[in-house]
Amino acid sequence: MNSPNVLVTGASGFVGEGVVMRLLLDRKFTPIAAVRRASRLSGLCRVLNCPLGGHSQLPALDGIQVVIHCAARVHVMNEVAQDALAEFRKVNVEGTVALALKAAAAGVKRFIFISSIKVNGERTVSGAPFKYDDAPAPHDPYAHSKHEAEQRLREISLDTGMELVIIRPPLVYGPGVKANFLSMMSWLDKGFPLPLGGVDNSRSLVSLGNLVDLIVHCVDHPAAPGNTFLVSDGVTISTTQLLKVIKKSLNRPTLLIPVPIWMLKGSLILLGKNLIAQRLFDSLEVDIARTRSVLGWSPPVSVDRAILQTVRHYLDAQIK
Repeated sequence: MNSPNVLVTGASGFVGEGVVMRLLLDRKFTPIAAVRRASRLSGLCRVLNCPLGGHSQLPALDGIQVVIHCAARVHVMNEVAQDALAEFRKVNVEGTVALALKAAAAGVKRFIFISSIKVNGERTVSGAPFKYDDAPAPHDPYAHSKHEAEQRLREISLDTGMELVIIRPPLVYGPGVKANFLSMMSWLDKGFPLPLGGVDNSRSLVSLGNLVDLIVHCVDHPAAPGNTFLVSDGVTISTTQLLKVIKKSLNRPTLLIPVPIWMLKGSLILLGKNLIAQRLFDSLEVDIARTRSVLGWSPPVSVDRAILQTVRHYLDAQIK
């Protein structure tokens, strides 16, 4: 019996490539990688061109049983578009809807949409983590586009009968991570003293390994359809604790200096670095109790192990 065909969009990206590699290793499903440009997955599995901005160029989906939709216009730290929401909508809403409609018409059984915890909001207060059934509170154009896509996908699912699974991850890290997490590793690796020794916030993160494990779990789990799942590593960690774990994995004696948060946050805001201030100092906790109970799933990789894997990959890349 042939294994079910699973199309993974955004397969040249951080999460999408991780999903494809896991499917290849499991050999339970046949992954098909949908990419916008050349991918190192060529030769490992079937690769299709899939430019979500050009809806008429979407690939044929005949013979696909499951779509895992990772492709997106991602959150941009320094947005330059005059109408940012319109740009996000082109890919994250219009492109997603076009893909879902084509999938439903082709008889795809299940559509797994990788959304974002930013649909829930930007921050939490102590003891009140985000839950799967909280009223959405998106703030920026990226979050609004993800929320709108979720709404449209639910309508398509109701109209067509195609099963829908929505997953909302927080910040994802792991081997090959970029952006802020990479910057933190670089700061600590260079031994620069950092004024972040007294940040007592609570943040939920998710390692690539844990997120991919949940996504693959949802490919054929009978209880997955119709649900919105929040995901994390299962623990919260402060910015200072995170830096200490990275420092330990790097084996660097970097000094973390406790400086008043109001001073640091105010300075970053004055410099126009509001998003960096938010991610360094605000709390964002995620409650994954329902994900655990509905799917019988728990994060298989501990935070310490996941960070160690991430740091080792970073160090190997520095040697090369």
